[in-house]
Amino acid sequence: MQTQQLERRFRFAGIELPDPDKSLDIESVRSLYCAAYPELATAAITGPEAIGDKLVYTFTKSIGTKG
Repeated sequence: MQTQQLERRFRFAGIELPDPDKSLDIESVRSLYCAAYPELATAAITGPEAIGDKLVYTFTKSIGTKG
């Protein structure tokens, strides 16, 4: 029996983002990408979903109302 470590990928708003560092947990990855995508600060995280040889996590924008 062989084991294979699956590569992580992250999706946000139709963009596929690579894993910046395999040692980071998912919350740390989100914090790192917040500099480029401020909407990630309040985004929900779903996954992982196994797609081929990748584990895909999806960041979904929080939709709220003002006022």
